[in-house]
Amino acid sequence: MSDTTASLRRKIGGANDLQSVVRTMKAVAAASIGQYEQSVAALDDYYRTVELGLGACFREIGTAPLLTAQEEQPVAGALGTGALGAVVFGSDQGLVGQFNDLVADYALNTLAVRPAKAPTNPVVWAVGERVQARLTGAGLPVSEIFAVPNTVKAITPLVGQILLASETRQNQREVTELYLFYNRPTSGAGYAPVSQRLLPLDESWRRKLLEQPWPTGNLPEVIGGGAATLSVLIREYLFVSLFRACAESLASENASRLAAMQRADKNIDELLEGLTETFHRLRQSGIDEELFDVIAGFEALSAQQK
Repeated sequence: MSDTTASLRRKIGGANDLQSVVRTMKAVAAASIGQYEQSVAALDDYYRTVELGLGACFREIGTAPLLTAQEEQPVAGALGTGALGAVVFGSDQGLVGQFNDLVADYALNTLAVRPAKAPTNPVVWAVGERVQARLTGAGLPVSEIFAVPNTVKAITPLVGQILLASETRQNQREVTELYLFYNRPTSGAGYAPVSQRLLPLDESWRRKLLEQPWPTGNLPEVIGGGAATLSVLIREYLFVSLFRACAESLASENASRLAAMQRADKNIDELLEGLTETFHRLRQSGIDEELFDVIAGFEALSAQQK
């Protein structure tokens, strides 16, 4: 009996320790969601400003060709016959539920229905080892893996690495289009996989920006030359788009981890409740047996004395 109660004590102690870890992870995930959501909210106004600036530049330069970040090569609707490029944002760590599976399946399904004239193997960059393993396991080779940033400040270096890798492929005519795949937070604590066509910066993209109304009655004047300003704004547009996608993915990752930890916390509570009831029942049973032994011994002694 003592071995059974001792074993239950160890299980209860282990469950309590595990629950402490789970609740710590819940707190970290909740705090992380806040910082990434704040960074996304802060980017919205800047993103809107960059789009307005691009629209102003297009009104200034008319139908002049767009330029890449190096200001050397025009960006047309298609750059040669290169492959499609895709950046898939996932996670490095587990305990995130279906987070990586959802975005990987969405990317795989989207890339599977691209035009028949497109090359069969897109150039894929994975942000996170978990999503890379999921993509590779599904038969989609990954060209390069990037580590998932763990703070808002760490997003900027990652964006720089992705832009450098994509520009290198574009200059070599290996990539003509670039898509982003990531999970975006939805109402409540949910999220859903989305995609964004980042490149090429073609005529339809230009027309969309031109159609956006200027917020005031006075049209702006582009100082310093429309082409030079346009090149800077394009770099900012690409940077902000990638930064926002990464921040939204991180917010979704932590939302998924928070939900997983909440389920684990609830399961541990139920386990502890069952273990505690069993422990008290066995302990009371042991006490009852000891009392019965004492009573039986007392009655036996009383009978002998009589």
